[in-house]
Amino acid sequence: MVTRYVVSQRGGRRAHPTVSSALAAVARQRRPAVVEIAPGQYGEALTVRGDVRLVAAGAPGSVVVGTARGTVLDAAGEVRVHGLTFAGRNADVVTCHAGTLLLEQCEVRAVDGVGVHARPGTSVTLRSSTFRQGRVLFTGSGGLVERCRFADAADNAVAAIEGARIAVRDSWIGGSLIHGIRVSGAQAQITGCELTRTGKAAVAADSQGELLVTGCSITNVQEEGVLFIEQSRGSVTDTHVVDARHGIAVLGGADPLVRGCVFTECRDTGINVQGPGRGRFEECEVSGAGNVAVFSTLGGAPEVDGCRITGGKTGIAVTESARGRFTRIRVRDTAGPALRVIGSSRAVFEDVETEGCPGGLETSGDGGTTAEVLGGTFRGCSFAAATAQGESWATLRNASAHGGTVGFCAGDSAQLFLYDCAAEATDGGGVGVMDGSRLVARNLRVNSSEGVGLVGRGSAHLDVVNAVFDDCATAGAVFQDTCSARLAECSVTGERGVAVVHHGGIALDGLSTSLRIVERPPNPEGGRPATVNNYHGPVFHAEAHGIQLAWQNDRVDQQQRNEGGSSS
Repeated sequence: MVTRYVVSQRGGRRAHPTVSSALAAVARQRRPAVVEIAPGQYGEALTVRGDVRLVAAGAPGSVVVGTARGTVLDAAGEVRVHGLTFAGRNADVVTCHAGTLLLEQCEVRAVDGVGVHARPGTSVTLRSSTFRQGRVLFTGSGGLVERCRFADAADNAVAAIEGARIAVRDSWIGGSLIHGIRVSGAQAQITGCELTRTGKAAVAADSQGELLVTGCSITNVQEEGVLFIEQSRGSVTDTHVVDARHGIAVLGGADPLVRGCVFTECRDTGINVQGPGRGRFEECEVSGAGNVAVFSTLGGAPEVDGCRITGGKTGIAVTESARGRFTRIRVRDTAGPALRVIGSSRAVFEDVETEGCPGGLETSGDGGTTAEVLGGTFRGCSFAAATAQGESWATLRNASAHGGTVGFCAGDSAQLFLYDCAAEATDGGGVGVMDGSRLVARNLRVNSSEGVGLVGRGSAHLDVVNAVFDDCATAGAVFQDTCSARLAECSVTGERGVAVVHHGGIALDGLSTSLRIVERPPNPEGGRPATVNNYHGPVFHAEAHGIQLAWQNDRVDQQQRNEGGSSS
């Protein structure tokens, strides 16, 4: 049987003048009790033991209990509170030492302290309540937070530590000075929550904590939308992050699963994985990233599948000894390259499509920098579908370039491998290899280039087997300077330009063509011929070779030697 107690500052028949006096009577009876409290301000600290329910007799918020400092509500047993407001400072305003505690339609105001503290072994439920300034702390306890509001916490709005297990549902968290929710060596399930204006990461897991985030909205945060560090784990599903520095960051050995999330207008990166962080990212979308949409660096090693990237600067960047595997990637309209691998990093891209990006794949760095594309379509690159520089290695299989200046190119001492690749309708050329770089191509197709199908310059080396150069405006292949090359079982078709222009040191094994082959001796001094500008002589509108010019002479003889060897 439940005993009913009434508290009223105005007095009345069998009414207690203070809440503390009613609780003292409850303690003497040692039976389940309901304490109904009339509206008013109660300047006292409450100690509640046993099976007790505290209820505001008026509307929620009409009863305010508080002290200048120290704990306002100390609960142990099976305590339920409905409609009360607790105000305190410099302490745990509400604390549960043992048993269970329920706060429903309550408000807790904490200045320089903890609003609610669920101590080890307890279970605290917070429902339809508001918490201002102080944080809610679960220490080795169980907890459920439903439909609550957390405003302007001076620390973390909600923290679960030391083995706590909590669930936070359909709640709003805003203005926290540090994190909205922090999980440290504990577990938290966060569902349907809105977090905004946090000073650091909106949601953070550390110290091997487990964080499960589903269907949340995170906006306008100073640092990360979601942060996993220190070997934490968990998942993030169907969550939208807008205007964070990083949409989600994974580092320090963390390894979450992220699925179906959207990262919009992040000021630096959408997905950021740093060493030795890992993580698997499935069916995510990144748009308008300020720097890099998907960033793996300093030894990071993510797996990304089904990612869609729109706008921003760089699509995917793998840097500083990082790794990554990226499958079913779609990149559109970035201001920088769609894919970048630099600085001793390794990346594999499978089933990639890019459109409207200045460059498709860019690699640069030492010989440990390696990128592999397994099936790719690069459309509308304003420069090249793939560029390898430095000493990097780039391998493309079943990749095609459509439009742009150059299909594929390599410079410096880079290594470029093309297997079953194609370049179509490029403005400048299909493949360009220069400096001391190397090209190995098998089953290459270049079609409708407005320039040259294949260009070799400098001291580059090209090994091309079974290639087709069709309808190239200038030439199927041009070899300049001191580059070396082998063209085996290749063909040059179409009616424009010439088949091959070379300097005599090129192996043409089984070349099939109906177009002319032009041999030009290399520059005897090495390198490119010197350019001499004479503004008082004739103007040449095409390449001129082996000519002599004379000025201010009384008599001039002109002789022209044709390509076939005849003279006139």
